[in-house]
Amino acid sequence: MIAFTAAEIADITNGRLAAEPGITPASVVTDSREATAGSLYVAKPGENADGHDFVGAAFDRGAVLALVEREVADAAGTGYPAVVVEDAVLAMGALAAEAVRRIRASRAAAGAAFTVVGITGSAGKTTTKDLLAGIFTAAGADGATVAPQGSYNGEIGVPLTVFKADFDTRYLVIEMGATGIGHIQYLADMVRPEIGVVLGVGSAHAGEFGGVDNIAVAKGELVEALPAGGTAVLNLDDSRVAAMATRSRARVLGFTSRAAGTDQDNTIQTGVAQADVVRAADVELNADGHPEFELYLPADVTAQQEATRHHVAAKLIGAHHMANLLAAAAAAHAAGIPGAQIAASLSAQTAASRWRMERTERPDGVTVINDAYNANPESMRAALRTLAELGQGRRTWAVLGAMLELGPDSIREHMAVGTQVVRLNISRLVVVGREARSLYVSAVNEGSWGDECVFAETADEAYDLLQAELQPGDLVLFKSSNGIGLRHLGDRIALPPRATQDSPERPAEGTAATANEGSAQL
Repeated sequence: MIAFTAAEIADITNGRLAAEPGITPASVVTDSREATAGSLYVAKPGENADGHDFVGAAFDRGAVLALVEREVADAAGTGYPAVVVEDAVLAMGALAAEAVRRIRASRAAAGAAFTVVGITGSAGKTTTKDLLAGIFTAAGADGATVAPQGSYNGEIGVPLTVFKADFDTRYLVIEMGATGIGHIQYLADMVRPEIGVVLGVGSAHAGEFGGVDNIAVAKGELVEALPAGGTAVLNLDDSRVAAMATRSRARVLGFTSRAAGTDQDNTIQTGVAQADVVRAADVELNADGHPEFELYLPADVTAQQEATRHHVAAKLIGAHHMANLLAAAAAAHAAGIPGAQIAASLSAQTAASRWRMERTERPDGVTVINDAYNANPESMRAALRTLAELGQGRRTWAVLGAMLELGPDSIREHMAVGTQVVRLNISRLVVVGREARSLYVSAVNEGSWGDECVFAETADEAYDLLQAELQPGDLVLFKSSNGIGLRHLGDRIALPPRATQDSPERPAEGTAATANEGSAQL
């Protein structure tokens, strides 16, 4: 972490100093249970609790300073050392922005490079972030790589990620989520990325945004924020993302799994030159559902890189990861990483974050795929296709919960998923929770009846059914939005009880955030 004195923190945040000016925190936490010796504890009122109620607990664990919206005193009436601000979250953002500015200036003065990469999209942000961080780390560059924990991608998580960086940081990878227009612009202004990656524009959260077109407006804020010398990495297989090529002054580097010159090739209509496209060819899934393909990287005169071709045998599960793999490859290429190193890293990495097509082989022969960290119509369809492809010759189960925040399209989208389950010939469908009942109804209407399709009111009810009926050789997929919590049901089915008691998630104090901060953000 970049060191700030209490006096500097007050100055940067326009706060009032109520502490010794020379106090210098060594870390920043938003949960008192994570405070250690030397921590700065950030407190604010939230949906579930008021962070100010835990200031004392943070100091008991070693905190030396608090960032608060009102002063807090101990039992004896003595105020805890603090910087008092109007809005603690905005103050965190201001402090993070100054940290990035100091790192960039310090490394520039020393002749050392510093690259910030921002990643956004309706799905795949965390996987792409993990892949890119893995490439940077494996490249062994002159300095460390800092990337978010889990899905820290919002107004709280992004500053917390920044606070892990210091003057030795070479690459700072930032995941950016949003629940409205202007959110990504705020995050981009905070970290000022040189490379911006846009993965896709989906229909999840359309209700909050007021429609899919507004989601595209919000996602495009990232490429609009890039400097003229930067690079916008765009998914040419998504027409709304491809259209963002005109919204950035930066160089545009597209990525696609479509063959050059075909009717589906988007490069002509988007204005992206064929010479500025990362491509995949000869894409296929192996017997374990892992994508294998030929990766074509374009020439880059600035980085003195020639056009190259490399074979990639990924260890992620499902064809839908192609966009994530290509996005990570394109961003790494834009950062100057040699193609051979990119391909080698993509071929070596497994899923780094939990509940993203997480595969578990039980001793009895049951295979569990837990992809219930989040869900939208696009990712739900992709997961079901993967289930059908992997399950050939096996009995397949789809255990599905609701996709949240779809607005007025919710019933229609859930019914479409139910229809797809039947048409893919998934053996058994278990729909969990009333929010997803329309999915169950549509599957029944499509021709699934009897014990092929079951509705469970609760996760416990679904658990009892699965425990009683799963057989050796079965393949079972768990998929729902994060707020539904089917990932925990998946853990109960896949793992011994003790392994599920240690969940890394717990409510954060003073905010709606958890260890998966920003998970409700698109």
